[in-house]
Amino acid sequence: MPAPEAESREPVDGPVVPDGPAPPTGDSAVPAEEAGRHRRRGRTALLITAAAALGLVAGACTGVLVQAGREPVELPPLSQAALARGTGKAPKPLSADQDRQVRTEGDLRDLLLKKPREAEEVDWLESSDGWMDLVGYAGTFKNPQRAFEHLLRSEFRRAAVTGWEVEGAYSVEIRLLQYRQEEVRGAAGANVSGQRFAGGEGADDWTIPGTGDGRVFIDEQPRSGPGASPYPYTAQAHARRGDIAVEIWVNGAKRIEKKTIMSLAERQMERL
Repeated sequence: MPAPEAESREPVDGPVVPDGPAPPTGDSAVPAEEAGRHRRRGRTALLITAAAALGLVAGACTGVLVQAGREPVELPPLSQAALARGTGKAPKPLSADQDRQVRTEGDLRDLLLKKPREAEEVDWLESSDGWMDLVGYAGTFKNPQRAFEHLLRSEFRRAAVTGWEVEGAYSVEIRLLQYRQEEVRGAAGANVSGQRFAGGEGADDWTIPGTGDGRVFIDEQPRSGPGASPYPYTAQAHARRGDIAVEIWVNGAKRIEKKTIMSLAERQMERL
């Protein structure tokens, strides 16, 4: 074939097809010299890697031996000077007027108001022995399970309770709720929560003197509907002192007078 015609048959983008025979395929396609060069390069890389690893191990061992051969260095002295031991007699313990915990760490029932002479004891108080546990107090809420979980988070510790009834007039229940207050201000939270639910529609309220944030609430309208008690009128008092929250409930056949609930609240707070 003439040369010009052969050039015109060459691919545009691919290489020129040689006129000689195609190279052999398979293992015989790689010359022995080239195969030997590949094997020599693999052994060299392995030797270099092994030498590097041995160098790291040798360096670590050398560092340990050098450090072990050194003399121990004495640590510098502390910056704080030694404290001198105190001399003389220890101070006397604080009195109950100066240390509030002297009173509140004892029997909490001793801090409750005493039943008036003309009043009668209520039946439920005999079975409680003056104490109300966590389950019993949670049961006084509309949702006991939710109240139980909330009291646990609030670090509820214990509760003392008392009550009495003046025949044909009204009944009284007083609760002292003590909280641990290690991470949560449980008494303050209980006081705020009690006042929020007590200050409903149609309720008058006043501040309890000397308490800061204590208040009394009197409902103007009686409670009605199923389960209404013979004392449909309600008055409440909510206050706190230290780790103790105070709840006072008065239920009467007639509207509770302000002086009745206020007198109970003031006298109870004075005992704390």
